[in-house]
Amino acid sequence: MSKKALIVIDIQNEYFENGALPLVNPEMASLNARKVLDHFRANNLPIAHIQHVSADPEALPIFVEGTPGVEIQENVKPLAREKVFQKYYPNSFRDTGLLDYLKENDVTEVVITGMMTHMCVDATTRAAFDFGYKCTVIGDTCASRDLEINGKTVKADDVHHAFLAALAFFYAEIKSTEDYLSA
Repeated sequence: MSKKALIVIDIQNEYFENGALPLVNPEMASLNARKVLDHFRANNLPIAHIQHVSADPEALPIFVEGTPGVEIQENVKPLAREKVFQKYYPNSFRDTGLLDYLKENDVTEVVITGMMTHMCVDATTRAAFDFGYKCTVIGDTCASRDLEINGKTVKADDVHHAFLAALAFFYAEIKSTEDYLSA
């Protein structure tokens, strides 16, 4: 029988209004993530919160420890009994105890929510798959931002959906909050 765990990636104040790196529609994504979080809490399933911290605050002055921006956003604040892993790289498994935590809890399937779709959600989902986990990404719990390449702007909605489509091709099942909770 499959045992699921929820991974809540980097839903932190830095990505919201007045943060240093605001995303498009982070509030809606966080409210949807809260619904999934409440489901996992109600079913007493493992939950891992991921908190990005700047490895070099002078070079990258965002997610600086001790600032409001690094704090996990109020809508998905961890409870005292829930695990929080700090990370310094996009992949939530790199140099964290996440893999050990999942193994200790006999997890075989991960449900992924978080920010940014094109960076940490993508890197973590691919890594989870490579570690042998069945992956589900709840697309409307994730958010992205406009990106620039070769003088062109790629709109956040296009970035978000392109990365979800790429993950859906091989790495994960992509669901909406409503579809996931009604299953």
